[in-house]
Amino acid sequence: MSEIPEINQHPDFPTVTDAIAWLEKIGYTYDFNLDNDCLSYEGGQKRLNPEEFTIDKVFRFEGITDPGDENVVYAISSESHGVKGILMNAFGVYSDPVSDKMIKKLATH
Repeated sequence: MSEIPEINQHPDFPTVTDAIAWLEKIGYTYDFNLDNDCLSYEGGQKRLNPEEFTIDKVFRFEGITDPGDENVVYAISSESHGVKGILMNAFGVYSDPVSDKMIKKLATH
């Protein structure tokens, strides 16, 4: 089994699946969903407002032939909620509608 890089390193991955698998191995276990003005998790029962989370890593995957393959994988943590997880979102014409506050937060990386 190969050694897992330290969290402060930013490895390149050929696929979204590879990036997600690595993030899960280093503790990003929650599945975040993008709502209009927050991130939700645990089946929508819990929420993180933009000021309550940090974007630790961003992996962008651009489809060579299919625009539907364009995705961004975010490694996100919240110290105040004690969670680390993953948000996967399409970008470009396929991106989800979100508030200006969330756009600003996600675009900082």
